[in-house]
Amino acid sequence: MVKLALYVRLEAKPGKEQDVEQFLRGGLPLVEVEPGTIAWFGIRLGPSTFAIFDAFNDEAGRNAHLSGKVAAALMERAGDLLAEPPEIEKIDVLAAKLPR
Repeated sequence: MVKLALYVRLEAKPGKEQDVEQFLRGGLPLVEVEPGTIAWFGIRLGPSTFAIFDAFNDEAGRNAHLSGKVAAALMERAGDLLAEPPEIEKIDVLAAKLPR
């Protein structure tokens, strides 16, 4: 059962919007191999505002993701792509519907 999630807000630097979009699209194969990441979404909220939302069954899965390849790549590229550091929020999932 999905109980935990992360919400990461990303604000692209001017002119880097397409690069952030490509980064998010490129992150999908990396999280597909993470067994503890139950759901992962790269989202565009506006012209320069993006987010990542991902969900986990337990804290071990969430911690594994935070120390995984996508998180490492994001922190490595944040200075180049983002206007400000990523805002990483640990959140609780109260209800969820996922495909079976």
